[in-house]
Amino acid sequence: MPAIKVFALSTCPYCHQARKFLDDSGVAYDVLEVDKLTGQERTDAIEEVKRLSGGTSFPVIVAGDDVVVGFDKAGISRLAGL
Repeated sequence: MPAIKVFALSTCPYCHQARKFLDDSGVAYDVLEVDKLTGQERTDAIEEVKRLSGGTSFPVIVAGDDVVVGFDKAGISRLAGL
């Protein structure tokens, strides 16, 4: 199963819900809090979010080629193999 990466904002309630759902489900993931980045690192992360999701909505949850945007329990479950 591919590694799961979450692009999030530290103040986003949907990001918190998605991370809590993953935590409560025992799913390992890496998180990148885009609003805490600076400079080129932040610019690169925002461009990656746009590329993956077609916009700048958060969270963006990625596993391999599978992408879920927003707090979508069914989508996250499918992506995480739950």
